[in-house]
Amino acid sequence: MYSVKYLSDLDFNPVIGKFFRSRKLIIIFFLLFFSIRIVEAQSLVYPEIFGKDWLKAERFLNENRDWINISLQKYNIPYKEAISVIFPELVRYSALQDKIEITLLKALYINLGGEYANFSIGHFQMKPSFAEKIRESINIFPEFESRGYLKDRSSYDDVKSYRASIVEDLEKPETEILYLIMFIKTCEKQFGTEMMKEDEKIRFLATAYNYGFWMEKDRIVSMEDKKYFSTSLAGGVKYSYADISEFWYKTSSGR
Repeated sequence: MYSVKYLSDLDFNPVIGKFFRSRKLIIIFFLLFFSIRIVEAQSLVYPEIFGKDWLKAERFLNENRDWINISLQKYNIPYKEAISVIFPELVRYSALQDKIEITLLKALYINLGGEYANFSIGHFQMKPSFAEKIRESINIFPEFESRGYLKDRSSYDDVKSYRASIVEDLEKPETEILYLIMFIKTCEKQFGTEMMKEDEKIRFLATAYNYGFWMEKDRIVSMEDKKYFSTSLAGGVKYSYADISEFWYKTSSGR
């Protein structure tokens, strides 16, 4: 059995030397990779990057904090946890609200469905397909169903009325918050998010919200570091949605 005391001893056995050198290179590679990612994430100061749109998002929260917090408290959801999930979308809404006309898109969705128009609506930038998935889960939350919130498809005479009600909901923050609450509660049941560590939970919820909570858990986790979030209509610099959510969670003084 070979014994190696010093790296120079590896030169005496080419096979063992190659093995140890390759392992050493792999370790160095991973250390560099994760070090670069940590430094990169820490060096991004998102309020400076998004400027006035970040400030507009903060202003919206300041003006609506009281009623949002009351709504969340009814279902034992911490304010900062819930807001961290949607904050990047509040920034995006601030950036795009005067740049896109969605009247035609709304008409397409109501008449033809999400296959023809699946677009972001409202301050929380929820898509009709997201809202439909939430409504499909209503039967596992009797407290929502009994109060007449977020009725499922069977409660409407026709599919157009159902879709129109979704568009109407997503245009009002007061009803958007119900979808957010349902989303967080669904993730608790489906993925056990209550058992996750704080940072892990925020990153997972943020990614599931933006990417799709109906996806497999491993797939959602694999998307946490991906840079696909942008406040531009086309092109532009892209960021990790989870990074922005985590940044707001850690730096905000909101309760």
